[in-house]
Amino acid sequence: MRQLAIAILIAISFVSQAQQPNRAELEKRRQYILKSIAQAEEQLANTQKDTRATMGQLRALQTQLNSRQRLINTINEEISQIGGSINRSNKEIERLKGNLDVLKTRYAQSIRYAYKSRSSYDMLAFLFSSDDFNEAVRRLKYLKRYRDYRKDQAAQIKKTQLQLLNEIASLNTEKATKDKLLVTEQKQKTAIEEDRNKTNSVVQELKGREKELTATIRKNQRKAEEIDKAVAEIIRKEMEIARKKAEEERKRREAEEKRRLEEERKRLLAEAEKNKEKEAEGNNSNVVVKVEPPKPIKAEPAEIKYNYGLTPRAAELSKNFESNKGKLPWPVEKGFISLPFGRYKHPIAEKVTLENYGIDIRTNRGANVRACFEGTVSKVFTMDGSTWNVLINHGQYFTLYKNLGKVVVESDQKVTTKQTIGTVASNDDGEAVLNFQIWISGTKVDPELWIAH
Repeated sequence: MRQLAIAILIAISFVSQAQQPNRAELEKRRQYILKSIAQAEEQLANTQKDTRATMGQLRALQTQLNSRQRLINTINEEISQIGGSINRSNKEIERLKGNLDVLKTRYAQSIRYAYKSRSSYDMLAFLFSSDDFNEAVRRLKYLKRYRDYRKDQAAQIKKTQLQLLNEIASLNTEKATKDKLLVTEQKQKTAIEEDRNKTNSVVQELKGREKELTATIRKNQRKAEEIDKAVAEIIRKEMEIARKKAEEERKRREAEEKRRLEEERKRLLAEAEKNKEKEAEGNNSNVVVKVEPPKPIKAEPAEIKYNYGLTPRAAELSKNFESNKGKLPWPVEKGFISLPFGRYKHPIAEKVTLENYGIDIRTNRGANVRACFEGTVSKVFTMDGSTWNVLINHGQYFTLYKNLGKVVVESDQKVTTKQTIGTVASNDDGEAVLNFQIWISGTKVDPELWIAH
């Protein structure tokens, strides 16, 4: 029982170590968070020129607070790993110093021995005192090996000294990196306190306009639900069209295969008849040659890739889209996620629970919106006559771009990755926010898991 418990603890230890990010991943995560903070600060600088507090300001501040906390957590992980690296470097330096002392001692002993036996007479006496020729050869080889041994010792000393210098340089670099991270961490802690004060101030101002905000929430919620229903219906129709196309393709391929088999059967029958006539003429025989025609082979139906059926082209497009999970380009060149995917409590109207079907990306006013992957525009539509929505088909996958002020593509148009499809519209508070969604068939998924970080 005790052995089993130990084995389980060891297994858990290995799993936890495997899940821990390495230094390169932590560095990449830190740079991504810093970029997100910089984008939020830029947007806040633009909106804070207005005297009136907005929900956009509040979300930007909350995003910035969360990002700063994530950054501090990431820095702490990095510092922890650097601490372990520093400890390992110190141990390696001590080991190398010990090896170097041993090598120097041995080399000094060999030099002293060589000094005492330095005269040529001593060397010759050592050789000529041999009992026979074979012993003299062995003594000569011994002298050569001893000389090579001293050269090897000198090379080992130089190599160890170089390793020691490199390890010390690496240690100093790690210490400098740790010091920089500690400074960054302290700056972020100070900035968090400032952002909290700003957030509290904005919250207090917005609470005084709760009725107005609640009305806006309901209006936006109705609009979101209408768009959601419209998108679901568009996707349903697209799925039905895709199923019919796949079925037509299957039937076409099956008919083609049947035609080919029938032609092959007729050809074999004709050849058999000719052979029969030639045999009858050549032998002048009454023997009847019975030729059985080949049985037609039933063509197998074309493979159906997904649950509602896709043509080979659509199936390949879906596969490529799926293989780029976590690497899709952002639908805007610059911006930060101001509202994540899923259900959330409204920060002002706390009794109201809302759901974001995608992610809200705050960006610059009039920023270009681009397709995150190649595909075909399924629909360009509007619900209120002021803003536009673009739905793009990627086979089994669909991407939705909401709140566009201008659109430069049309339905059934093929688009390429990063191709501009329009520009972001500004809301009543002058803030440019794009809502970006990803659907798999008729199910919404978190786009943040799909875009590059």
